[in-house]
Amino acid sequence: MENLNAFVVMLYFLVLSILAIFGMHRYYLVYLFLKNKKAVPEPKGRFAELPKVTIQLPMYNEMYVAERLIDAVVKMEYPRELLEIQVLDDSTDETVKIASRRVSFYQKQGLDISYLHRENREGYKAGALEQGMKVAKGEFIAVFDADFIPHKHFLTNTIHFFTDPQIGMVQMRWSHLNRNFSLITKLQSIFLDGHFVIEHTARNRSGRFFNFNGTAGIWRKIAIHDGGGWEHDTLTEDLDLSYRTQMKGWQFIYLPEYSVPAELPVDIVAFKAQQHRWAKGSIQTAKKLLPKIFKARLPLPVKMESFFHLAANIAYLLMVPLSVSILPVVIFRRDLNWNQMVIYDVPLFLMATASVSAFYIVSQKELYSDWTATFKYLPLLMGLGIGLSVNNSFAVLEALRNKESEFVRTPKFGIEKKQDSWGTKKYKGNKKLLIPLVEFVLGLYFTIAVIICISEGIWLTLPFLMLFQYGYLYISFLSFATIFKNRFVLKKASVSVAH
Repeated sequence: MENLNAFVVMLYFLVLSILAIFGMHRYYLVYLFLKNKKAVPEPKGRFAELPKVTIQLPMYNEMYVAERLIDAVVKMEYPRELLEIQVLDDSTDETVKIASRRVSFYQKQGLDISYLHRENREGYKAGALEQGMKVAKGEFIAVFDADFIPHKHFLTNTIHFFTDPQIGMVQMRWSHLNRNFSLITKLQSIFLDGHFVIEHTARNRSGRFFNFNGTAGIWRKIAIHDGGGWEHDTLTEDLDLSYRTQMKGWQFIYLPEYSVPAELPVDIVAFKAQQHRWAKGSIQTAKKLLPKIFKARLPLPVKMESFFHLAANIAYLLMVPLSVSILPVVIFRRDLNWNQMVIYDVPLFLMATASVSAFYIVSQKELYSDWTATFKYLPLLMGLGIGLSVNNSFAVLEALRNKESEFVRTPKFGIEKKQDSWGTKKYKGNKKLLIPLVEFVLGLYFTIAVIICISEGIWLTLPFLMLFQYGYLYISFLSFATIFKNRFVLKKASVSVAH
């Protein structure tokens, strides 16, 4: 029994130490951001004659947002004769009629806009982009996903950076159309702001690699070709191509000062599917490219940051054994005095968890005047991150086991305001119950842990246990509610159709 106790305690501290390393790296990104945030890039010149640009709009079953996107893109301020728009539609539903009809409408007005529909989804989004690029007229290619609404100044704010022949891609920050729609969209917005404000800025302006985000960016076409083109052996084709292109010597520009509004998933199941795809794709890309990156003649800081960037989702996989081991470790060590807890536990927990707070508070302070309101969301934010660990652990394991899966798109419903509704709309997410069930079991486990700690008078650890309890129960209850609601709506719809 003593050997088992020792093993569990060793496992706990090993996992917590690794997570603390990832936490320290998050502090380091904040440092790089604060050090370099004022190094705002400027174009080296301006084109005397503007180049031809192709805008690609990849879609798959986007009936609620397809028209909104097309209408926004045709308003782009750029000479009409130098602008080509490609609607790359792999849809199998009403989106086909909606998008093709809108394209036809603008074609009659003399715009160079085309509708390209594939009968299969070979290569998914990467395949559609590659297919469109074969016939693209532009020297530069901008990409917008269906849930985005680009501003009319997007091209005028980006194109002149390409007067520098070394620039291969320019990326803008994502902003959020429906940030205040619900608690889940609010938390998502804080998650994404951390990535787009801190991570991207820190990496790009300190000379590390960063990545195109699949949308809201513009490429030099020859840079795509030089990087090896769009490949679909990972679920994050944008991340994959970004690293391959930068390894070829191309430089990227990030412009957090400008943003492109997008719709956040309002459905927790859709949000988890999106997180699953990103987590799995990043590990697939890590397996594919990290050996090449380590062998390449690149500066050590670039190699190290590439590792932390591409392998970051391993942290989710570590959260599960950490979760299971917390209670027995607390019980085994309940007789430790305060000094021992301060020496061994508190520093590791602070490095592993407090860095999250610093990371997101700094990003919110950069963007919003009411940034102090972020403090009240921090426990919820950390709980959501913990709750996602099961979902994203499955994704990481699938990537490590080379399990193939399709590119699952994130449903969009055209939600912009609080009064908008999505419950009766099509496009329901994954209806599988396994992951929510595991989350619920872990939530019950931590409920028992909280009760035990209260009965044993172990007060110091109680806040951490309640954070895990909240995270797993919140995610599981929200998932169950959404899945059963979706099933009810679909069943009701099928009955009405039958009659």
